[in-house]
Amino acid sequence: MYALNDSARDYLLEAARSTIEVYLRSGVRPVPDPPSARELLQKRGAFVTLYLRGRLRGCVGYAWPVTPLYRAVPECAVSAAVEDVRFRPLNLTDLPETEIELSVLSGLDKVGGASEILVGTHGLLVSQETRRGLLLPKVAEEHGWTPEQFLEQACLKAGLSPRAWKNGATVERFTATVFGEKGNDE
Repeated sequence: MYALNDSARDYLLEAARSTIEVYLRSGVRPVPDPPSARELLQKRGAFVTLYLRGRLRGCVGYAWPVTPLYRAVPECAVSAAVEDVRFRPLNLTDLPETEIELSVLSGLDKVGGASEILVGTHGLLVSQETRRGLLLPKVAEEHGWTPEQFLEQACLKAGLSPRAWKNGATVERFTATVFGEKGNDE
């Protein structure tokens, strides 16, 4: 797991919320100033999950460490608010009732089979050619899936057959440090 102290977590949650608010008010994506905390300057994969009145409202992120964490979280927050194609764009009146949850990802490790997956601990990224499907660790736990079912669902999310993990798809696992405005879930 990636360690983040309470002040770094608070910084990221505030950055996510304030960036969404600025964007909803102005249509401008602000670029945050670099913080002094070293762990926020590291490039990490990150996902922002939004819940409106307790229901999933958006989830967007980076599986790979493409940008420093202090920039990745605000970028993904705005995308989760207005670009997740499964939902209508969030509006300013929804924001007070929206809760933010962040998942900071570890690196990716290739998986040889279901026996290498711990439900509730590992998330999955399945890829084959140009198709990719990612499921965060909590998804399998929330649904009560076995490791095999988790693999099948990740394949389906990628637009592949449920057995693609046995037929040439690349499967990678990761862990996530998860925290949100409700408190630290990790």
